[in-house]
Amino acid sequence: APNEPQSSDNGSDQGQQASQTGEQIIATRRLADILRLAMLAVGDSAPDFSAKTDGGGQLRLSDLRGQRVVLYFYPKDNTPGCTTEACAFRDAHEEFSAQNCAVVGVSADSIKSHERFSTRHQLPFRLVSDPDHKISESYGAWRQKTLFGRQYMGIVRSTFVIGADGRIEATYDRVNVAGHIDEVLANL
Repeated sequence: APNEPQSSDNGSDQGQQASQTGEQIIATRRLADILRLAMLAVGDSAPDFSAKTDGGGQLRLSDLRGQRVVLYFYPKDNTPGCTTEACAFRDAHEEFSAQNCAVVGVSADSIKSHERFSTRHQLPFRLVSDPDHKISESYGAWRQKTLFGRQYMGIVRSTFVIGADGRIEATYDRVNVAGHIDEVLANL
């Protein structure tokens, strides 16, 4: 398989691998997969997914074919930056709709958290729950972050514009919330 380490008859390779714990091997493979997937670029096919959304729904990305999709990844419901970003998408919802463009937010938060967040801020678009990070990983938004010198894995604020044909038209990495929605709209 392409993601499996290549085995060799070389005893030193086997000895080195045998000295690693199973957790280290799994972590190394997982990191390699994340790094490989972090290379999504304009023109790539958007990874399809099916996931639960606020309001008790289920969303399959491929069901939105025929219209553009702004898929934005954010770290956490009800935090200052994430609330500002969600409310900016809310305030521009009519402009996105006028261009036949659906907005979908993704975070690792639970459905219950999404429902509170969506209700509190009257969000007119769906929020996808990604508790196992599979969607975030497939788009390269689940990465190593650093806060106060501590490194950890989490969602890096990212946005992908997906064309009606299911291909990525634009990517925005490490998004600065201020002015982001205007930038996305200007590039549609």
